[in-house]
Amino acid sequence: MVQPDEEEILIIFVDRASSLSGCGVIVVIIAPPGEKFKLALRIYSRVTNNEAEYEAVLAGIRAVREVGASRIILYSDSQLITQQIKGIYEAKDDMMLKYLKLIKAQAEVFVDWSIEQIPREENEEADALEK
Repeated sequence: MVQPDEEEILIIFVDRASSLSGCGVIVVIIAPPGEKFKLALRIYSRVTNNEAEYEAVLAGIRAVREVGASRIILYSDSQLITQQIKGIYEAKDDMMLKYLKLIKAQAEVFVDWSIEQIPREENEEADALEK
């Protein structure tokens, strides 16, 4: 992936993938002019669904940091995770607090970034890779 210019916004769809064989995270990055980059990672330790969703967000942030992106919009179908990151919902669990701290530290390099919750049926990019 070529380093985006400072004004370009990268779109990132994230999701967790669960099956009988384990858990993983899905990241789809869409860069102007519509190029798609897909990343699927397996999680080998036992994690909750919410932890897997946080891992997906972190994987997306880390991936676009590597290419020098300065503006991103993340999309997730997890209401809990998106609202905790936005500060609308309070994270009480120690693990969730650790994830929030990590995400905020990783996202400091961006000029502008946001996370938005989308309905599951609109998270087609990540769902297609999951299947």
